[in-house]
Amino acid sequence: MALGGVEKVIRRDQPIARRSLHDEVVERIRDMIVEGDLPPDARVPERLLCERFGISRTPLREALKVLASEGLIQLLPNRGARVAALSAADIDELFEVLAGLESLAGELACRRITKRELTPIRRAHDAMVESFERGNLSSYFKLNQEIHQRIVDAAGNATLAQLHEGLAGRVKRARFMANLSKERWRQAVDEHVTIVEALEARDADALALILKMHLRKKAEVVKLALLDAASGGGEGGQIAV
Repeated sequence: MALGGVEKVIRRDQPIARRSLHDEVVERIRDMIVEGDLPPDARVPERLLCERFGISRTPLREALKVLASEGLIQLLPNRGARVAALSAADIDELFEVLAGLESLAGELACRRITKRELTPIRRAHDAMVESFERGNLSSYFKLNQEIHQRIVDAAGNATLAQLHEGLAGRVKRARFMANLSKERWRQAVDEHVTIVEALEARDADALALILKMHLRKKAEVVKLALLDAASGGGEGGQIAV
């Protein structure tokens, strides 16, 4: 996206309320990166962001430090900040770690999950399948993420949850990079059926393996999308697999 396009996106955004200013700034800029409004390798237009959000440079730069710690921003000494690029090797590394975390989360959740925690996962899963059948990708995406997050929460391990949260921005960004084919979407739904069944059966070994394979497939889809984008063959969009 050219700088002119970035300026248009920034200028139509809304000013930020003073409550929870730091978190709001981080979230706004993170969303702009994830959704491609600030594309890879683009300079972060600090002055424009400050004007649009109605903030000074100090909270903006604090937010950029947080995003740099998430791997979304590169801080350039005396030259501002740039949106980090994402390579196939980055995706491999990211999803290797994510697969390890979520497979462990699944294993722990099978041991510790309560009926109260299990019920909303089943409810979200059923709603997600309905969204698939209606072809509503936006709703499917949100419910998909809710299920993965609830499994991590049910693991009852604060360290695991913190590590998982630290990857959230880059993972979400990767999912926005690709278009989801109907065939892969159907496969993803089938995989989620087995995920929920294994969790309800409290089959820790099965769930850990399913989640690991599920995320490995996701990585391959994202890498194909990255290759397609590099060759000029795709524009990208949400991917919820």
